[in-house]
Amino acid sequence: MNGFARLAAALAVVAGLGAQGRQGFLGSFSDPAIAYDAGRLTDAATRLEEQLAHGSVRLAFDPSRGYLPAVLRALSVPAESQVVVFSQTSLQGPRISAKHPRALYFNDRVAVGWVPDAELLEIASHDPVRGAVFFTIEQKQTSAPHLVRQRECLRCHVSWDTLGIPGFVVLSTGPEDAAGYATGGPVDHRDPIGSRWGGWYVTGPRIPPSMGVAITAPPWLPAKFDAATFLSPHSDVVALMVFEHQARAMNLITWLGWEARTGASDARLAAIVRDFVAYFTFANEAPLPQPIEGASGFAARFQAAGVRDSNGRSLRDLELVHRLMKYRCSYMIDSAAFDAMPARAKQAVAARMTTELRERDPAALEILRETKPDLFK
Repeated sequence: MNGFARLAAALAVVAGLGAQGRQGFLGSFSDPAIAYDAGRLTDAATRLEEQLAHGSVRLAFDPSRGYLPAVLRALSVPAESQVVVFSQTSLQGPRISAKHPRALYFNDRVAVGWVPDAELLEIASHDPVRGAVFFTIEQKQTSAPHLVRQRECLRCHVSWDTLGIPGFVVLSTGPEDAAGYATGGPVDHRDPIGSRWGGWYVTGPRIPPSMGVAITAPPWLPAKFDAATFLSPHSDVVALMVFEHQARAMNLITWLGWEARTGASDARLAAIVRDFVAYFTFANEAPLPQPIEGASGFAARFQAAGVRDSNGRSLRDLELVHRLMKYRCSYMIDSAAFDAMPARAKQAVAARMTTELRERDPAALEILRETKPDLFK
């Protein structure tokens, strides 16, 4: 099946469910304003491939991990972001098990998936216009490694769980030995902790009860399997919480952007903006049952990357006692993908968010007025 056929198959699934009234994009991926399959890409992974083609970047091959360390450095993805999953929810699912899990690494633009001894390194990159685009790089030493775009991933990454667009999803599977995600579903900050992380290892000194395999004391992951080849002995609980929040935030940005670009009516756009702002302001966030603490260094590194106002406050400041973030506005509003949305969409978000935050979190609104003065006045 060629790339266009796979894309058509994925779209057919979404279109076939449209009559059920599920929430998401119902337009055409081939609309000139979207041009998902043929449009020019500007995402981080595509830029890396262009640099490789021009020879301005070279990737060193590691005997144990292949191109993983070099790709993470090239994409500015921290090793501290490592989270480890053993459900078979991957292009290389048959290689994954509780004793041979998959590691994911991420920043706010890209996620990298690595399975020890696997043939491919997987990359999901958030293009500011096209949404999530997927690549692999062969884990074989060569003088000219390169990234190959993969449409096969759309079979799982275009669904109502991704709002009908090519997107990101964090799944919580059923029993520990679940070989897939039919027994689970997507999770984010709105779900109670008790229903999250099935199929994941979770490390840190303080982890609340969940469906994941919690490891609260050293030696961390090596207690469950041979973790010597992994970049970190952690599957940090804070990193996992941030990643699951971020996945839907990225999808909402893509969905709203696509609707605005394809000429959605004012009424439809207003409805999407309402849901967008509710998510970005954590309106329905499930409270934490107890304080949470990781140990990989992710929390400090994540917060250090924040854009700060004159009082030293940032939307990346974590709370982790009663909720995920200290301020009730997602840091993803500072992302390149949000900034690339049509003005019509951004202005509608800013107007509604101003109204919401004026009552719920004036400090978050003050941060936005300083750090994004073009939208928040």
